Amino acid sequence: MAVQFSRSVPGPGSFKYLGTVTAFFAAILVTSNVASSAKIVDLGVSLFGIPMAFDGGTILFPLSYVFGDILTEVYGFRAGRRVIWTGFGCLALSALIFFILRSLPADPVWESYAGSAAYDKILGGMSSGGIVLASLAGYLAGEFSNSLILSRMKVIFKGRFLWMRTIGSTLAGELLDTLVFVGIASLTGIFSWDSFTALVLTNYLFKCALEAILTPVTYLAVNGLKKAEGVDIYDEGIRYRLV
Repeated sequence: MAVQFSRSVPGPGSFKYLGTVTAFFAAILVTSNVASSAKIVDLGVSLFGIPMAFDGGTILFPLSYVFGDILTEVYGFRAGRRVIWTGFGCLALSALIFFILRSLPADPVWESYAGSAAYDKILGGMSSGGIVLASLAGYLAGEFSNSLILSRMKVIFKGRFLWMRTIGSTLAGELLDTLVFVGIASLTGIFSWDSFTALVLTNYLFKCALEAILTPVTYLAVNGLKKAEGVDIYDEGIRYRLV
């Protein structure tokens, strides 16, 4: 297998499957953020007296970290950075669309069986300042820290111990993401402060557990993409910038 270093990485158009991975990554981000404001799930169990309740996006959002790991491991930090900003743009655009839709006058028939109040309670969160700020800030903090840590660990461990690198970077990234997201959402009134500890703990444990469970899938995807693309990129000597 050819080994390429980030100093001479081909342009994004040279990769066969980067666009496909990016599309799934963006779709997961948007869907999970809608689900986050749509419903809080309570499994009816507690851990150390704390109820295991989590927002709906918790079910899907961890997959974005799996895709983030795959992107950084296969294509390197700089390609991953472009995809992270692409996801950021998709989130911002979806928030703008929901805001515009919320502002438009409602049809009387729709108002009679659904109504603006229901829209505001379920989808309005995606267009309000609180959930948008929480989502975007948590996303950037978590994804960039996850990508940077995984990139550095790959160089340090010379590409070995993928399982340790993906789980280790996720532990850090998900912690920042969860704290920032739930913290800002609570500060702006989207979530109740009474639910803060439960949401942080449940979201964090669930996301990290899912990452660990999906490690075999990550291995298969990483090895398959490296073989298909003919690259194994190590970020040696690069400057880690957000843009």
